[in-house]
Amino acid sequence: MNSQEEGDAESRKGFFYALGAYGLWGLMPFYMKAVSHVPAYEVVAHRILWSVPIAGVILLLLGRTSDLKVAFRQPRTLALAALTATLISINWWIYIWAVSVDRTVETALGYYINPLVNICLGALFLRERFTKPQTAAIGLAVIAVVILTVNAGGLPWISLTLAFSFGIYGFLRKTLPIGPTQGFMLEVLLLSLPALALLWLFGDGHFTNDGLDGMLLLMLAGPVTAFPLILYAFGAKLLKYSTIGLMQYTAPTLIFLIAVFVFKEPFSYWQFVAFCFIWAALAIYSWSSFRTLRARPAASAGE
Repeated sequence: MNSQEEGDAESRKGFFYALGAYGLWGLMPFYMKAVSHVPAYEVVAHRILWSVPIAGVILLLLGRTSDLKVAFRQPRTLALAALTATLISINWWIYIWAVSVDRTVETALGYYINPLVNICLGALFLRERFTKPQTAAIGLAVIAVVILTVNAGGLPWISLTLAFSFGIYGFLRKTLPIGPTQGFMLEVLLLSLPALALLWLFGDGHFTNDGLDGMLLLMLAGPVTAFPLILYAFGAKLLKYSTIGLMQYTAPTLIFLIAVFVFKEPFSYWQFVAFCFIWAALAIYSWSSFRTLRARPAASAGE
């Protein structure tokens, strides 16, 4: 097998890893609806606690536990991991609660907005300049938010909280000086004691009182949380940035379709108009990103 064939094989593997991750994220509303009788904070606590053994086994298989030991001796790394862990916990809690109260459509909007939030974070913290297509995309997204705000009489806070919490999480996560699996393990370890305390002090006992089915359902929170993140980490290593950029819309699209056609959540005319603005913004953004990435090899070849 020559290098080209090996590269194609690696890309195919990366594609299926990423597709598995985004597919699982997109189908997650079904799981969240199944545990909607459990308070959102309890589900978050179980997501944290049952992720620990899964991430631990994977780290052992990869032989990367030494990275974790080093991280625990670095106060700055621990502080940053505590911050990212808090942000992802907020994101999980809002998402779980929104699905449980039939506001899944708003979660889909939040994850559609997320790539545009990333542009704003880059401009704010990295002093990156907006390109004209990016400016147009952000302008269309702002119009969509204004439409939803006027129609509902208030900001679409669920969508915005999900978009910004995940955007800031991703931005800070890139600065964490350890690998993705080690970073995830560090986050859930830091969150495990607060999660146990939360269940002990405020839990309603669903894990012990709902029978074997209820117990297994909550234990499933670990794999539901860990597997997509790990698949994504492997996929991102093997795929081009442009491919991952286009595939990221798989999850919110699946969430949107499930919300409207399976959960039968209301989807008004003005929501449709707002989503059209968001979809147009994402089309412009994706086209601009793809064009920029294609231009880079051509520029390099000409030097």
